[in-house]
Amino acid sequence: MNTEIDSKITDSEWEVMRVVWAQDKVTSKQIIEVLQQKKDWKPATTKTFIGRLVKKGMLHTETEGKKYIYSANINESEFIKSTLDEYFDKICSKDVGNTIVGLISKATLSFNDIEKMEKALEMKKKNAVEEVACNCIPGQCKCKDHSCSSGH
Repeated sequence: MNTEIDSKITDSEWEVMRVVWAQDKVTSKQIIEVLQQKKDWKPATTKTFIGRLVKKGMLHTETEGKKYIYSANINESEFIKSTLDEYFDKICSKDVGNTIVGLISKATLSFNDIEKMEKALEMKKKNAVEEVACNCIPGQCKCKDHSCSSGH
């Protein structure tokens, strides 16, 4: 098993990972069946993506007779969190809040989801700052002299 995981995956590889995460342990045949329904991919296409994910360390392979059984080396929620963290590290700190608001605005949420968010926001209020400091170097964002009133 690879100890290092290359978590940079394409949209197509993400489709394969979603099947693996949903099934826990899965054969290539099962992955192929699901993705033929959704994407109309040929079996060879799906196998190519599986092979890439194994090389990247995202998928663990074990054999059971003549079958290969695949499982994820990283769980879905950890992967999504690290992907979002990586994204937020790439944008101006002042834009993170607006980006989160945009995500919430577009999402379909349950009452339970909203309740959890309200609790999380109440906790965040305890450590809130008057204004988030820009973390960019000059020329990387729209902040003027890094005393930004970002209205992105």
